Amino acid sequence: MTGTHEASRLGKFSWALFDWANQPYFTVVTTFIFAPYFTSFVVGDPVTGQAYWGYTQAAAGILVALLSPVFGSIADAGGPRKPWIVLFAGLCVIGTFSLWWAMPDHGPGLIWILVAIVIGTIGVEFSVVFNNAMLPSLTSRSSMGRLSGFGWGLGYLGGLIALFIVLLGFSLPEEPLFGIDKTLHEQDRLTGPLSAVWFLVFIIPMMLFTPDGKPTGKSRAEAVRGGLKQLGGTLRSLGQHRNMVYFLIARMFYNDGILAVIGFSGIYAAGLFGWSTTSLGVFGILINVFAIAGSFAGGWLDDKLGSKPTIVISVLGLSFAAVGILSISDGEVLFGLPAAMPTPESGLFGSPAEQVFMVFGFVMGFFFGPAQAASRTLVARLSPPDKVGEFFGLFALSGKATAFVAPLAIGVATDLTGQQRPAMIVILVLLMTGAALMSFVREPER
Repeated sequence: MTGTHEASRLGKFSWALFDWANQPYFTVVTTFIFAPYFTSFVVGDPVTGQAYWGYTQAAAGILVALLSPVFGSIADAGGPRKPWIVLFAGLCVIGTFSLWWAMPDHGPGLIWILVAIVIGTIGVEFSVVFNNAMLPSLTSRSSMGRLSGFGWGLGYLGGLIALFIVLLGFSLPEEPLFGIDKTLHEQDRLTGPLSAVWFLVFIIPMMLFTPDGKPTGKSRAEAVRGGLKQLGGTLRSLGQHRNMVYFLIARMFYNDGILAVIGFSGIYAAGLFGWSTTSLGVFGILINVFAIAGSFAGGWLDDKLGSKPTIVISVLGLSFAAVGILSISDGEVLFGLPAAMPTPESGLFGSPAEQVFMVFGFVMGFFFGPAQAASRTLVARLSPPDKVGEFFGLFALSGKATAFVAPLAIGVATDLTGQQRPAMIVILVLLMTGAALMSFVREPER
């Protein structure tokens, strides 16, 4: 595609704003605020809660893995992606808003909260598939990295602001906004409705200003039949797209590790240090500052060196951070050095053990964005123009086909050992395996 066919600046910015719209779900719901609240208070036991959380993410991952290529191929056959985004964004909003009713010690009603978490996760993940598939039609191949990295950076900025809203509006003040009752953990439960409304509002610019694929004139039934037929043909001819196959296999591993380290770092810290919502929120803010910087830097590096080197550098950086976090246990850091744990008198992040954890957390934050943004760019560069949605569906498949493995392994390891630390070993193995498999990928010239 030439520069003359690029979307307008407003169209590109509105597309990138989709990352801003969905990121609070990942930041305040699945990572720093609601997930630790769920494990520690809704379930009532951090170990059992971590296992339950792992099982919900595994269930959602299996459904996304099975259906993403199907929906992607149908969207390619039908043309526009926005109707699909609206459908799945609506599911996410419904599931996420329902988290308001996740009361402490929920008891028999816990199953409905687990269902809401699965619905919210499915909705946001499918909507991301279709938004990603719009990338190649918006800008040239030589500048995809910057646009993708800008989107991820904007997303982390959105997550950062959402954290500020939760902390400064509801968690820190003695008299929170809107009469929120802290004794009922309403400041934690509010993250669900907040993320839902945020998502709904900030996808509007993308719907209005970002150009979409043109309708093919096919009916929905014809699009479904054509899409399924095309998917079957692609699967039979994957041998002709070996580069893509090698990349998707590698991504299965390193993306599982990335998602696990994002999803369980807050839970691990809450269990290890007994961090409150405020501590987790401040930690999340600091992590997001580094993630914003890393995303913008990664977008520049992607267009300068290529997507593959950017991915490998980022995954190795995350592996280093995972080893560092793995080295921290009760009273020890770096696999044996004594380090005092937090006490009521030590203040916010005042203990040596917490400070070492924070250093590795900052490294982790810096490398989140580049690995994910460059992965999105590499798929766009490897995809045939008429199969972009389908290949982004396979991209989602590679991210979800084994995505249940990490949460399931973490859940089982936590159940069997009665400890949270083995989760980090699972994460490290996945990251290093993915980085090694990237050596088989050959990136096309831009």
